[in-house]
Amino acid sequence: MFQGVWDDVLVHADDQVGEGVPAELAVFLRGAVDDRPVRIAPSRCGGCGGQVFFVLVNDCGAERECSGCGSRAFIADSEDYWEEDSWETERSGPAYCPCGRDKFEAAVAFSLGEDGSIRWVTVGLRCIADGFCGVYIDWEIDYDPTDHLLTMV
Repeated sequence: MFQGVWDDVLVHADDQVGEGVPAELAVFLRGAVDDRPVRIAPSRCGGCGGQVFFVLVNDCGAERECSGCGSRAFIADSEDYWEEDSWETERSGPAYCPCGRDKFEAAVAFSLGEDGSIRWVTVGLRCIADGFCGVYIDWEIDYDPTDHLLTMV
């Protein structure tokens, strides 16, 4: 498989970046995941189309709330594993940037297996105040089929 370098980050010919993913976040996510091909998709509110969110994370996944209209949605299969006892860990609670702000643009990198199915979900956030990018949660996918996850960003 062809591999190359884009902005000092190793990329695959099969990598796909969806329209609307901030360039800084796409580069950051590509560099943060393993060397498998990825599909990177932006989060957009299903209610108003907004792209700025407050985000809750725990060991089971992530839920986003649109800062414009307040609509909430789970990311990928988070809802299936969202549990109350998972709120007792260090990684549980609202996402914050190191600058202290809590509004983000969000994108998800789906790492693909050799058969093209999703094997890993990585949630990246870009602070709208200072542009800081970070991975706030990631998890493995160990079942098939997985194509439905691509629409749950």
